[in-house]
Amino acid sequence: MKDKTTEIFKNAPVPKAVLNNAIPSIISMIMVLAYNLADTFFIGQTKDAYMVAAVSVATPAFLIFMAIGMLFGIGGTSLISRMLGQGNNEKAKNISSFCFWTGLVTGVISMFLIWVLNKPICLLVGASDETMAYTSEYLSILAVSVPFLIISNMFSNIIRSEGYAQKAMVGMIIGNVANIVLDPVMILLFKWNIAGAAIATTIGNILASIYYIMHLVSKNSLLSIHLKDYKAGNHIASGVLSIGVPASFNSILMSTSNIIINNFMKVYGDMAVAGLGVAMKVNMIVVMLLIGLGTGIQPLLGYCFGAKNKQRYMAVLKFSLCLALAMSIVMTIICYFGAAPLVTAFLENKDAFSFGFTFSRIYIISGPVLGILFVMINAIQSTGAALPSLILSVSRQGLLFIPILLILNAVSDTAQMLVIAQPVTDYLATAFSVILFIITYKKYFKEF
Repeated sequence: MKDKTTEIFKNAPVPKAVLNNAIPSIISMIMVLAYNLADTFFIGQTKDAYMVAAVSVATPAFLIFMAIGMLFGIGGTSLISRMLGQGNNEKAKNISSFCFWTGLVTGVISMFLIWVLNKPICLLVGASDETMAYTSEYLSILAVSVPFLIISNMFSNIIRSEGYAQKAMVGMIIGNVANIVLDPVMILLFKWNIAGAAIATTIGNILASIYYIMHLVSKNSLLSIHLKDYKAGNHIASGVLSIGVPASFNSILMSTSNIIINNFMKVYGDMAVAGLGVAMKVNMIVVMLLIGLGTGIQPLLGYCFGAKNKQRYMAVLKFSLCLALAMSIVMTIICYFGAAPLVTAFLENKDAFSFGFTFSRIYIISGPVLGILFVMINAIQSTGAALPSLILSVSRQGLLFIPILLILNAVSDTAQMLVIAQPVTDYLATAFSVILFIITYKKYFKEF
């Protein structure tokens, strides 16, 4: 019965196989987006723009711990899907157990580090004197959720590798719906304000983790989190990290670049920082949907690669690229023309709204190519190509974005020019990703 979970990877028509894996992943990302927007929306209802700014500057620190979950999630998914494609189910169990226990220990250590280094972290991410207390309170409470955040982000990816895309989606829905429902209660009804947002997020991550753990210890799963199955040798740790580290670098560098731009933006005032944070949320509408498509097809591509089915791999990739391009164009149009009402939902302060509206329309310039970028990233990761994955991850938010941002900050004295750095980066990164995939394809598919 368990083996039937991967049947769709092998034999289903390509459009059905792609949509069966991509739709649950996209829905999961919609729920992640909804809970991210909910936090900012309900904090915005307090009419305190400094709280909105505090959530904005705290987000990069939060992204770092999401990156840890992504490290084991994307790295584990890539390796497990290839093992299942080769029929090596026992090693797949070893990999999932390795990811669970290593991720859990990392999460607990991170939780204590946030508590000990709270104020330096707040200063690092760009908290001002006005937002310091809010940022510190928010991060202190969120620290409790870090081990659960890592587990939920990890296994929302990994269980897709065994064909349970819908269960991966359900776990995300449970955690995010809980957060969305609790936000207005804790922020507005109980008047816990920014602390309420943090508590709601923590409870959501705990519930999602419990759901995934219940699945993994059930008889339905091909995978395992039992300590007896834990193995780091036999190329398990190196196989996970070789893909996971480059994947997580993208989030870590995104966090780093957000910290840099927040610090640059402070020159223009806290309302500019609040507007930037909201513009990033609006841009996430496009980004999260397209990330959902990319991560959804990665297990399918990985399975085809592991099974050495070159024809099916390329058919999946071509269909996914067409779908990504169509989604990108539609979502760009929606977000560009809907920028004003979307920003208004989060900000009433006139200055903050003005910044948010302008920044949102600049960010969305990237929209048409983002789908191609995220499909290419996941296509490269699905092959286990460590070096191209590393190069691409380091390039987008590091080697490309940060120098462009520094140059624009040096030659310009407007907040808008800082934001233009992201669209410029995304177009260059998309072109670079296509080149890297062609190189990867020629190298890794030559024996098929």
